[in-house]
Amino acid sequence: MADLAREAGITVRTLRFYRERKLIPPPRREGRIAWYNDHHLARLRTIGALLERGHTLGGIAELLSAFDTGRDVGELLGLENPLVPPWSEETRVRLSPEELADHFSEDITAENLTTSLDIGYLAVDGDEFVHISRRLLDASTELVGQGIPLAAVLEAGRQVRIHADALADVFATLIRTHVLSDVLARASAGEAPGPHEADRIAETFEKLRPLTKGVVEAELSMAVDRRVRAELAQWLREQGQEGT
Repeated sequence: MADLAREAGITVRTLRFYRERKLIPPPRREGRIAWYNDHHLARLRTIGALLERGHTLGGIAELLSAFDTGRDVGELLGLENPLVPPWSEETRVRLSPEELADHFSEDITAENLTTSLDIGYLAVDGDEFVHISRRLLDASTELVGQGIPLAAVLEAGRQVRIHADALADVFATLIRTHVLSDVLARASAGEAPGPHEADRIAETFEKLRPLTKGVVEAELSMAVDRRVRAELAQWLREQGQEGT
């Protein structure tokens, strides 16, 4: 315990206090000897960094509790099918707890972390978080910076996910019906696709990816235009009624 406290730059009394508050996991014991490791040191440095950023011990306890109950990265992010190339081009981002706090400041609560884990935006890997998408992380950070609470951003993300899944179903039906129908028919008969056919499928997917993204982006931008014009027209009508 004295060695760990010295490495972390704290007193043994402070370390005992953190243990009593269950801010660090218990040591591995061999008889009367308690062994601490690099995981305990990393946890203590994380606590120190969060305290420097203004977080209370109670808030840190909630953060670490949510962190410790996070699911495995593989469970949340899934495994890729070796036959079909990944459709998404998103880049995952590894973040320490203090780096995550830098993005969202006081909005880092146990509730928001639990929601992020549930949606699949975040996963836990060792002493780090893994965010599923650099673009989503940057967008969320910017929205919070504009004054939108992180809880509202996460709820919007959940709603967008529902509509995105519905769009994916539309494109999956097109591909299954018109691109993979012969492959699926032979697979049902027990015939596995050969290497040339697998290459053809992969090549077809590479061609379809930008097309589907283009369709969604075009339709979304036009939908936003329609909604903005409708909102503006409604506002002008209301202003006219108030003027009369």
